[in-house]
Amino acid sequence: MMALVVLNVVGLTPRLLPHMPAVRSVADHGFSAALETVFPAVTCSVQSSMLTGLLPRDHGIVGNGWYFRDLGEVFLWRQHNTLVQGSKVWDELSGTVANLCWWYAMGARVDWTVTPRPIYYADGRKEPDCYTYPAELHDDLVSRIGDFPLFTYWGPTASIASSRWIIAAAGRMLLRHTPDLLLAYVPHLDYDLQRFGPGGGEAVSAAAQVDTALRPLIELCRERGDQVLVVSEYGITGVSRPVNVNRALRRAGLLHVHTQDGMEYLDPWTSRAFAVADHQVAHVYVRDPVDLERTRAVLAELPGVDLVLDAETKPAFGIDHERAGDLVAVAEPDSWFTYYYWLDDAHAPDFARAVEIHRKPGYDPAELLFAPGGKLRAAKALLRKKTGMRYLMDVVPVDPSGVRGSHGRLPDTEADSPVLLCSDPSMAAEKYAATDVKQLILRLRRGG
Repeated sequence: MMALVVLNVVGLTPRLLPHMPAVRSVADHGFSAALETVFPAVTCSVQSSMLTGLLPRDHGIVGNGWYFRDLGEVFLWRQHNTLVQGSKVWDELSGTVANLCWWYAMGARVDWTVTPRPIYYADGRKEPDCYTYPAELHDDLVSRIGDFPLFTYWGPTASIASSRWIIAAAGRMLLRHTPDLLLAYVPHLDYDLQRFGPGGGEAVSAAAQVDTALRPLIELCRERGDQVLVVSEYGITGVSRPVNVNRALRRAGLLHVHTQDGMEYLDPWTSRAFAVADHQVAHVYVRDPVDLERTRAVLAELPGVDLVLDAETKPAFGIDHERAGDLVAVAEPDSWFTYYYWLDDAHAPDFARAVEIHRKPGYDPAELLFAPGGKLRAAKALLRKKTGMRYLMDVVPVDPSGVRGSHGRLPDTEADSPVLLCSDPSMAAEKYAATDVKQLILRLRRGG
């Protein structure tokens, strides 16, 4: 049996499929189906559900990050696989596995791993690179494909280049290492759909770029006789209203900050309540139960908030895990949550204007945008970097109004829902759930 190649084309929806003939060809002799995502519909949660067959209440990945209560810190985009609870697909698979950029890759019990990992130099420089297992895989891929293009994987210069690198690496892995299961993450649709929304020409162009990039890999799989499974984590919907949930909590006297060098930092240890914003979902941590009703009232009165989940209602959404917020706010369809907690931009921390996914206590889609004058500042910073001087890449806006697409709440329309395509017609069904993907992979590998 040849390989099973699972392509995670994040953001793929029925709205975009007509512009992607190469991707659609996977289903020409197989099938396509609706894919029912999980809540919250964000990368880390959905991927973990696909690989474990469990809901977030069971695998523990309640978002792209959460408040680590035992450490007193908010962390997003952690990378170690032991954070994901439950048995993963490779634990039950007989054969070799390659993981190319699916999240929580580090420490996973697979045969080959590639995941983004910058070089953090002691002098503060950050250079693009990736982590691989085995270690020698790094030099093989870099010599064949080039350096991992981290700055096109995320940030204001995010582009199709990172997806092309991952796709090229997938082809290299198939030809040189012949894994039984290859997982590859293709992120490009995420970028322009958040920048411009899902309904315009930019979305169509992004879909065409992804399709062109994937065509050689799909054709290679067809020539080799590999099975291909295409999945999507979520669809991106158009938004126009940022919701400053932490600012509302601060004005209510519930969120506290501390100040250093004129910059304000979230103080989770002393705050009575604060939110970890994650697209259209916000986990709200309340230190003392006596403040629950007051916090709920602040959230419920905030324009753009659709639902406020609590201990009684979280189970219906599959989010009742100890890592989840004591309250979970869900945005209205046209809205999304900022992480901003300062009330005056003059007191924003310096990382607010930089791409700093590990320092911000919440997700920041404005990192995909250049602030006014940001490109010029980026050029000056690069010049300082080349001359060996310290630099600050302060190019990200603290005005969230430029964000046009988001996700996280369960989809409201079929056009913006995720899809699944498979080259094997024997597995055809009208609908699969994200929690079904693990068993589908195992069935495809076992031949039924």
